[in-house]
Amino acid sequence: MKTISYHRHRFHPDIIRQAIWLYFRFTMSYRDVEELLAERGIDVSYETVRRWALKFGAEYARRIKKHRPLPHTEWFLDEVFVKIGGKSMYLWRAVDGEGEILDVLVQKRRNKRAALKLLRKLLQNQGILPTKIVTDKLRSYSAALRDLNMEHLHDTTNRLNNRAESSHVPIRRRERKMQRFKSHKSAQIFLSAYGPIYNLFNTQRHLISRKTLRQLRSIAMVEWNFVTNAA
Repeated sequence: MKTISYHRHRFHPDIIRQAIWLYFRFTMSYRDVEELLAERGIDVSYETVRRWALKFGAEYARRIKKHRPLPHTEWFLDEVFVKIGGKSMYLWRAVDGEGEILDVLVQKRRNKRAALKLLRKLLQNQGILPTKIVTDKLRSYSAALRDLNMEHLHDTTNRLNNRAESSHVPIRRRERKMQRFKSHKSAQIFLSAYGPIYNLFNTQRHLISRKTLRQLRSIAMVEWNFVTNAA
């Protein structure tokens, strides 16, 4: 894998990687990361942390996605209302049968065109075809799946889509911490990087033993070190 260039950055790459890990892994602001680094004797401004997150976050996420196994073939789709810059918008989200975030799109509408955009992006990027697509009863999904000749995969059974609806919770926490997303573009940039990093460290600890949790944490950190060229 081609190495990431940290050329012309005053701080050591390990500090940059740690700052980005803290910001995306936990519900923190840039100022929170600044304070944690300061406690360790590292004087970095929150604006520098912001620039690092924008520059390196997307690249780390792209590398993580490249090395993740193929997703589960059951896909769960949902959309949630958000206020961005004083305007009503929607976060369209897709997760698989194991709870991994497949993609998130910020869109202005909740219609067939918006549903088609999400579905086409999923089909293009995931590398597999789904065996089931679970949604709520929003008609936009049915219309979009008809256009794609995939209506036979559609399932709108009551409460079956709870997996997708629950997946909004971490983003809602981040949204509150960030005092709402400031623009369509900045929201999409953050969410595109956040999803793969969240997947890497999401161990679903409530379902596993302590021993398994330690093993999965170790595996996740090894993968993180690899994709950020720390190993």
